Amino acid sequence: MTAKEKQKEIIKSYLKPKLKEEGFNTSGMNWWKSKGDFFLFINLQSSSWNSSDNVSFCFNIGVALTARLSDPAKRKATYDDISAEVREEDLLPEDRKKHRYRKDNWLGYLITNDTDIIDFTKELRTDLEEIILPKLQSLNSLSDCINFFEPFGYWGYNLKMKVEELKLDNKQNA
Repeated sequence: MTAKEKQKEIIKSYLKPKLKEEGFNTSGMNWWKSKGDFFLFINLQSSSWNSSDNVSFCFNIGVALTARLSDPAKRKATYDDISAEVREEDLLPEDRKKHRYRKDNWLGYLITNDTDIIDFTKELRTDLEEIILPKLQSLNSLSDCINFFEPFGYWGYNLKMKVEELKLDNKQNA
Protein backbone atom coordinates (compact mmCIF):
# COMPACT_ATOMS: atom_id res chain seq x y z
CA MET A 1 0.00 0.00 0.00
CA THR A 2 1.20 3.51 -0.76
CA ALA A 3 1.16 6.21 1.89
CA LYS A 4 -1.84 7.85 0.21
CA GLU A 5 -3.76 4.56 0.20
CA LYS A 6 -2.90 4.09 3.88
CA GLN A 7 -4.21 7.56 4.72
CA LYS A 8 -7.47 6.82 2.89
CA GLU A 9 -7.82 3.53 4.76
CA ILE A 10 -7.21 5.17 8.16
CA ILE A 11 -9.81 7.83 7.39
CA LYS A 12 -12.32 5.23 6.18
CA SER A 13 -11.80 2.59 8.86
CA TYR A 14 -11.09 4.75 11.91
CA LEU A 15 -11.54 8.50 11.62
CA LYS A 16 -14.95 8.73 9.92
CA PRO A 17 -16.59 6.02 12.07
CA LYS A 18 -15.14 7.47 15.29
CA LEU A 19 -16.29 11.00 14.58
CA LYS A 20 -19.72 9.71 13.52
CA GLU A 21 -19.92 7.82 16.83
CA GLU A 22 -19.15 11.13 18.57
CA GLY A 23 -22.09 12.80 16.79
CA PHE A 24 -20.26 14.55 13.96
CA ASN A 25 -21.65 14.84 10.44
CA THR A 26 -19.24 14.76 7.52
CA SER A 27 -18.66 16.02 4.02
CA GLY A 28 -15.32 15.20 2.44
CA MET A 29 -12.60 15.98 4.98
CA ASN A 30 -14.84 18.17 7.14
CA TRP A 31 -16.74 17.14 10.26
CA TRP A 32 -19.19 19.27 12.24
CA LYS A 33 -21.44 18.84 15.26
CA SER A 34 -24.17 21.21 16.38
CA LYS A 35 -24.10 22.34 19.99
CA GLY A 36 -27.00 24.79 19.63
CA ASP A 37 -25.52 28.29 19.45
CA PHE A 38 -22.36 26.98 17.82
CA PHE A 39 -20.89 24.07 15.89
CA LEU A 40 -17.73 22.13 16.64
CA PHE A 41 -15.73 21.81 13.45
CA ILE A 42 -12.83 19.57 12.41
CA ASN A 43 -11.07 19.76 9.06
CA LEU A 44 -8.37 17.37 7.86
CA GLN A 45 -5.86 19.42 5.86
CA SER A 46 -3.39 17.54 3.69
CA SER A 47 -0.08 19.10 2.72
CA SER A 48 0.17 20.44 -0.81
CA TRP A 49 3.58 18.71 -0.98
CA ASN A 50 2.15 15.20 -0.52
CA SER A 51 3.10 12.39 -2.87
CA SER A 52 1.92 8.81 -3.06
CA ASP A 53 4.95 7.84 -0.91
CA ASN A 54 4.71 10.55 1.79
CA VAL A 55 1.53 12.07 3.16
CA SER A 56 1.43 14.67 5.89
CA PHE A 57 -1.71 16.21 7.31
CA CYS A 58 -3.06 18.13 10.25
CA PHE A 59 -6.40 18.90 11.80
CA ASN A 60 -7.88 22.39 11.90
CA ILE A 61 -10.22 22.45 14.88
CA GLY A 62 -12.63 25.22 15.65
CA VAL A 63 -16.06 26.56 16.36
CA ALA A 64 -18.56 28.21 14.06
CA LEU A 65 -21.35 30.40 15.39
CA THR A 66 -24.73 29.04 14.29
CA ALA A 67 -26.15 32.51 13.64
CA ARG A 68 -23.28 33.24 11.23
CA LEU A 69 -23.39 30.02 9.18
CA SER A 70 -23.51 30.39 5.42
CA ASP A 71 -25.99 27.47 5.29
CA PRO A 72 -29.45 29.11 5.25
CA ALA A 73 -30.91 26.12 7.11
CA LYS A 74 -28.21 26.46 9.83
CA ARG A 75 -27.54 22.71 9.81
CA LYS A 76 -24.05 22.53 8.32
CA ALA A 77 -20.85 24.36 9.21
CA THR A 78 -18.05 24.86 6.69
CA TYR A 79 -14.42 25.83 7.10
CA ASP A 80 -15.28 29.37 6.01
CA ASP A 81 -17.79 29.65 8.88
CA ILE A 82 -15.18 29.16 11.61
CA SER A 83 -14.91 32.03 14.11
CA ALA A 84 -12.01 30.52 16.09
CA GLU A 85 -9.61 27.71 15.22
CA VAL A 86 -6.45 25.95 16.29
CA ARG A 87 -4.44 23.04 14.97
CA GLU A 88 -4.35 19.75 16.81
CA GLU A 89 -0.81 20.44 18.03
CA ASP A 90 -2.16 23.41 20.01
CA LEU A 91 -4.31 21.01 22.02
CA LEU A 92 -1.72 18.29 22.57
CA PRO A 93 0.51 18.24 25.66
CA GLU A 94 4.25 18.53 25.06
CA ASP A 95 4.79 14.77 25.36
CA ARG A 96 2.33 14.15 22.48
CA LYS A 97 3.48 16.91 20.11
CA LYS A 98 6.28 14.70 18.86
CA HIS A 99 6.23 10.95 18.39
CA ARG A 100 7.18 8.64 15.55
CA TYR A 101 4.36 10.00 13.36
CA ARG A 102 4.69 13.65 14.47
CA LYS A 103 8.10 15.25 14.06
CA ASP A 104 9.70 18.59 13.20
CA ASN A 105 9.04 20.08 9.78
CA TRP A 106 5.95 18.00 9.08
CA LEU A 107 2.43 19.24 8.83
CA GLY A 108 1.06 17.40 11.85
CA TYR A 109 1.12 13.68 11.09
CA LEU A 110 3.23 11.80 8.53
CA ILE A 111 2.40 8.54 6.78
CA THR A 112 4.95 6.85 4.53
CA ASN A 113 4.91 3.63 2.55
CA ASP A 114 6.59 2.01 5.57
CA THR A 115 4.01 3.20 8.10
CA ASP A 116 2.26 0.46 10.04
CA ILE A 117 -1.45 1.31 9.79
CA ILE A 118 -2.35 -0.36 13.09
CA ASP A 119 0.41 1.45 14.98
CA PHE A 120 -0.38 4.79 13.33
CA THR A 121 -4.07 4.43 14.17
CA LYS A 122 -3.14 3.64 17.78
CA GLU A 123 -1.18 6.90 18.05
CA LEU A 124 -3.91 8.91 16.31
CA ARG A 125 -6.52 7.30 18.58
CA THR A 126 -4.55 8.40 21.65
CA ASP A 127 -4.40 12.00 20.43
CA LEU A 128 -8.01 12.13 19.29
CA GLU A 129 -9.87 10.11 21.91
CA GLU A 130 -7.83 10.87 25.01
CA ILE A 131 -6.99 14.52 24.38
CA ILE A 132 -8.68 16.37 21.51
CA LEU A 133 -12.27 15.07 21.61
CA PRO A 134 -12.63 15.37 25.41
CA LYS A 135 -11.54 19.01 25.16
CA LEU A 136 -14.03 19.67 22.36
CA GLN A 137 -16.86 17.81 24.08
CA SER A 138 -16.37 20.03 27.16
CA LEU A 139 -17.50 23.04 25.11
CA ASN A 140 -21.19 23.35 25.93
CA SER A 141 -21.79 27.10 25.78
CA LEU A 142 -20.50 30.18 24.02
CA SER A 143 -18.87 31.16 27.30
CA ASP A 144 -17.03 27.80 27.35
CA CYS A 145 -15.82 28.48 23.80
CA ILE A 146 -14.59 31.98 24.61
CA ASN A 147 -12.71 30.71 27.67
CA PHE A 148 -11.26 27.81 25.69
CA PHE A 149 -9.94 29.96 22.83
CA GLU A 150 -8.84 32.93 24.96
CA PRO A 151 -5.27 31.60 25.48
CA PHE A 152 -4.87 31.44 21.68
CA GLY A 153 -4.71 35.22 21.28
CA TYR A 154 -6.33 36.40 18.06
CA TRP A 155 -8.80 33.52 17.85
CA GLY A 156 -10.08 34.06 21.39
CA TYR A 157 -10.47 37.78 20.77
CA ASN A 158 -12.13 37.21 17.38
CA LEU A 159 -14.65 34.78 18.84
CA LYS A 160 -15.44 37.08 21.76
CA MET A 161 -16.03 40.03 19.40
CA LYS A 162 -18.30 37.99 17.10
CA VAL A 163 -20.35 36.77 20.06
CA GLU A 164 -20.67 40.36 21.33
CA GLU A 165 -21.81 41.50 17.86
CA LEU A 166 -24.51 38.80 17.86
CA LYS A 167 -25.74 39.93 21.28
CA LEU A 168 -26.00 43.51 20.01
CA ASP A 169 -27.80 42.38 16.85
CA ASN A 170 -30.26 40.34 18.92
CA LYS A 171 -31.00 43.31 21.20
CA GLN A 172 -31.57 45.63 18.24
CA ASN A 173 -33.88 43.13 16.52
CA ALA A 174 -35.89 42.43 19.69
